[in-house]
Amino acid sequence: MKLRELISLILLNLNQRKGRVLLTAIGVVIGSASIVILVSLAQGLQQNANEQFGSIAEMSQIAVYPDWEAVMPVYGGGGMMVEEVAEPDPITLAAMEEMAAIPGVKEVIPRSYLFAGAMMKFGKLESYANIIGLGTDDLSVLGYPMLSGTTELTKGSVIIGEEVLRNFYNPSLRPGQEPPPPPDLQDQTIIMEISKWVSDETGGGMEVKKSLRLKVVGIIESSQSEADYAVFMRLDQVSDINGWVMGRRFNPRQDGYDMAMVIAEDRDHVLEIADQINNMGFMANTPQEFIQGVNSFFVVLQVIFGGVGGVALLVAAIGIANTMTMAILERTREIGLMKAVGATNRDVLSIFLGEAAGIGFIGGVGGVLLGVLAGKLINVLGSVYMAGQTTASYGSPGVGISVVTPAWLILFAIAFSTLIGLLSGLYPALSAANLVPVEALKYE
Repeated sequence: MKLRELISLILLNLNQRKGRVLLTAIGVVIGSASIVILVSLAQGLQQNANEQFGSIAEMSQIAVYPDWEAVMPVYGGGGMMVEEVAEPDPITLAAMEEMAAIPGVKEVIPRSYLFAGAMMKFGKLESYANIIGLGTDDLSVLGYPMLSGTTELTKGSVIIGEEVLRNFYNPSLRPGQEPPPPPDLQDQTIIMEISKWVSDETGGGMEVKKSLRLKVVGIIESSQSEADYAVFMRLDQVSDINGWVMGRRFNPRQDGYDMAMVIAEDRDHVLEIADQINNMGFMANTPQEFIQGVNSFFVVLQVIFGGVGGVALLVAAIGIANTMTMAILERTREIGLMKAVGATNRDVLSIFLGEAAGIGFIGGVGGVLLGVLAGKLINVLGSVYMAGQTTASYGSPGVGISVVTPAWLILFAIAFSTLIGLLSGLYPALSAANLVPVEALKYE
């Protein structure tokens, strides 16, 4: 029997029993729709979780620190320290040159924090500052989204996070007065007041202050990252201030930096680079390590969700097997007649397997359509719910609820449903193929 004739005969047989076929296919529709909805929900949750961890630029960054964990003190009985605490290897210029030589590293940026307290003043407003010195002339390499201004960092200028603006307050504000709105500091000059404590010969001391005039050349848009509350300055300027605080000149070749940001050329090589930096005796942290664990969890979640839908398909498979078995009993004489006019066992087997696979295919297509439509409905309801939650929490961002249906899942659901139908019809089809023509023709 030719393939075209086989397909035509299968479609004809299915069309003659539309009611039974549709009722049987409903079970497959429910099972395949369950797989599509549940796996798509897990996909959407995974995508939302990854988006919360940071931008693409942040995924290619590695934060490198001195390995303090390797020099933790060892305590014996009675809480006595057994071994002295050693100093970890500092992040010196030589160490950063070694990091930059690792294949796949695009750039190494040293960082230092300010060793003293700092207060920003703008008119009558004040705010404490988290000052970070960066060894780069352009912050665009870090991928921070800019609200306004430029990413170019020059001496005597600062780039601040958007949340810093909301931290400004008026210290002379009286009770009951409305707090002032966040100031617009773009292209404005602020006063940075830095203080340190100097001891004297009597054992006492005094506070010494130093003021700097700094221009705000850029404001970083809030993105739930460290930059939201940071004030970025040039590294050499922060090093000079730290030298003033320590009472001696900062020597980067000996003192080293607090940390370094290693930028990878490709995010796919971040974990490999981090391992090589760890082997150098430093501590390398990257968001990719955490995301890798989260993605592993969501893969397991997708398998569990898919298994739940697979149970529904298993029930549908029993229904297909039952339908095909009943069809054989009803069509026994027809099978005998087919064999009497020349149909082979293979032809009969192909017809019944084709009908079973057809029921699975119809159910798979219906299940995919139902699953996609249900996913869109969940997305709409989720957006409405999250909008209400955002309003209730005064505009604070949250993790969204979304269903993402990839193309591979659609193809898998249809193919898997068809395969389930094929396997379910295997035993009834073999039974039909093995019928003896003479006995089949005498069957009442």
